[in-house]
Amino acid sequence: MNRRNQWLAAPLGAVTAAALLSGCGSDDSGTGASGSTVVMGMSDKVTATDPAAGYDAGSWLVFNNVFQTLLSFPKGDTAPEPDAAEECSFEGNGSKVFRCTLKSGLKFSNGNDLTSKDVKYSFERTLRINDENGPAVLLSSIESIETPDDKNVVFRLKTSDATFPSKIAAGAGSIVDHREYPADKLRTDGKAVGSGVYTLESLDDKSARFAVNGSYKGTAKPQNSGMTMKFFRNDQAALKQALDKGEIDFAFRGLAAQDIADLGSGTADSPIDVVQGTGAEVQHLVFNMDDPVAGKVEVRKAVAYLIDREALVQNVYAGTASPLYSIIPSGITGHTTPFFDRYGGTPQPDKAKQVLRKAGITDKVALTLWSTPSRFGPGTDAELKAIAQQLNASGLFRADVKSVEFEQYEKDMEAGKYGVYVRGWVPDYPDPDNFTQPFFGKDNVLANRYDNATVSGTILPRTAAASDRTTTNADYARIQDIVADEVPILPLWQGKQYAVARENVTGLQWSLDASTVFRFWEISKG
Repeated sequence: MNRRNQWLAAPLGAVTAAALLSGCGSDDSGTGASGSTVVMGMSDKVTATDPAAGYDAGSWLVFNNVFQTLLSFPKGDTAPEPDAAEECSFEGNGSKVFRCTLKSGLKFSNGNDLTSKDVKYSFERTLRINDENGPAVLLSSIESIETPDDKNVVFRLKTSDATFPSKIAAGAGSIVDHREYPADKLRTDGKAVGSGVYTLESLDDKSARFAVNGSYKGTAKPQNSGMTMKFFRNDQAALKQALDKGEIDFAFRGLAAQDIADLGSGTADSPIDVVQGTGAEVQHLVFNMDDPVAGKVEVRKAVAYLIDREALVQNVYAGTASPLYSIIPSGITGHTTPFFDRYGGTPQPDKAKQVLRKAGITDKVALTLWSTPSRFGPGTDAELKAIAQQLNASGLFRADVKSVEFEQYEKDMEAGKYGVYVRGWVPDYPDPDNFTQPFFGKDNVLANRYDNATVSGTILPRTAAASDRTTTNADYARIQDIVADEVPILPLWQGKQYAVARENVTGLQWSLDASTVFRFWEISKG
């Protein structure tokens, strides 16, 4: 997601439990849609249209535009504000009871009223189904939900969770019509009924078509009359060709890094613009603690001493990413650089050798790096091959790379078959909690058999309860230090967001901020 003009998101806003989240601006019935239909191209596919199932970038594009949430992230900001809700707030002195009052007159695109019953139904349904590919994990702090009347909903949480407003402002908080979605199983007809800015008119393997929702009631004002998504299934050349020929208006996710770099350095009279925004996508190497080789901390530290991140982002990603030296990326509250501080910014083979020899490791360390470009991007294989070359160049490792499709990758990862593997992460909400809790909390997504009781049992619960997020910096610094010392994962890079567009397309900068919400309604075509 890049462009000739660079746009940066506003500073991260704190979510304060004591603050009342109340709506600003007027509520408009109808949409006031204007402009032409816009066509976007992307390499991601939409794996689900049911919010209880999808947890991938393509599906969340659908959720963010077809469904409403109680709260949402306004453009250029990372503090959630009311959306379907008129106001929301924590009750009492803690952050365990969260109450929202709905706007009046909300309707789904099929004409049915949206009430607190639908809100309660949607959350409980996602938790009940608990799909392995769904976002139920984000709602796991909910103990019960009450609906005293049609407009009010009360969430009672198991533990204090000051990040709850941000969690339900993401796709996991999508509100569905209780008459349209079965209570205990997924909807499988590929259709979607929501109350968001758009309706999903059609979806197949090649494209998805969206129209402006005439029943939408909210503050968004669509700058187009619809959006069409075309899927290119990791075919970078075909995506670029479609943009060059004008078959699509812009490309989002999937262009080759070198193509983005080349287009970004083009002439002033080029018909193509590269829009760059703030990114929080990260990628890590993950080490299996039970593996006989990767499970040795000395091996992991030796790898940390040998990785050249600058070379990776320049040679593999053509500068479209930045080196990452911590589990919390730059731009997110609490970010530090402990991996740089401990292991340096350039390879240090002497120190890598020293740490291995001190552990009695004298032979070359045999290591296989596992990749799955079908999920983490077409450059992933090249990236891991470059890392293997860096390790082997030290004379201390004998590393190779193996690549499999994502379905097999997930199964083998869960079974503990891989010693070292790659994991990408696009945040659900822009808070340091989303870069720590999913990786180091209970039932984490890494499946690497790592647990640090201080992190999972003490620090994470304490940070989750902190209503003033700025007070968590010391705790998050401590987590980052522990991870850098024990190296269960090795941060590699932080992505920059890019969209590449025909010159008559505007508004993309409002979809490329740290919230990671892609707002169809802000995009227009002249």
